[in-house]
Amino acid sequence: MSVATYTKAGTKATTAVKLDANVFGVVAKNHQLLKEAYHAYLANGRENLAVTKTRGLVSGGGRKPWKQKGTGRARFGSSRNPIWRGGGIAFGPTGLENYSKQINVKAKRLAIRQALSLAVEANNVIVMEDIVLKLGKTAELVQLFEKVGASRNILVVVDSKTPELLRASRNLANVKLVSATYVNTFDAMNADTIIFSQPALNIVSEWLGKETK
Repeated sequence: MSVATYTKAGTKATTAVKLDANVFGVVAKNHQLLKEAYHAYLANGRENLAVTKTRGLVSGGGRKPWKQKGTGRARFGSSRNPIWRGGGIAFGPTGLENYSKQINVKAKRLAIRQALSLAVEANNVIVMEDIVLKLGKTAELVQLFEKVGASRNILVVVDSKTPELLRASRNLANVKLVSATYVNTFDAMNADTIIFSQPALNIVSEWLGKETK
């Protein structure tokens, strides 16, 4: 398996890089594991901000609305009961809910291999000899993307985040910069183009390929 390969300057390399078939050539019988890993990533990053007040937390309602007997109306002890307008919420979110989902490590890494394999199959993976920016300017990074034909949502995988790369990429809303060992299913599936530096590719191949060897 080989993919488009470029030099540091963004020119086409003479020899294409060969990918590890154990990492980038995984055939998934179905997409169930990808779906679970994708949803788990979203669930684990969810902030639990929704909170409602129960009848004990709503202000007011301390006085009994009317006497217990003799009025012909239903008996009530507080105007803040859940069935009254302005009352508390009976079964609303408390802010203590746990939405996280757990996936074991082997399944999570298999899902990443499947996502990367789908990206290779769709010709969305590019390998560069290295990604080095001299000035750390956003325009410099955009020009590099144009040279290698990367567009739309771009995932840049490097062995280490340099200050120049961080500064150049932080102003691009469609670009995400990650270290090699932090590649995940969510980012891989959302990216229209995945750019690996050669050192990062070696790290990913060793990290995800060791379980299959």
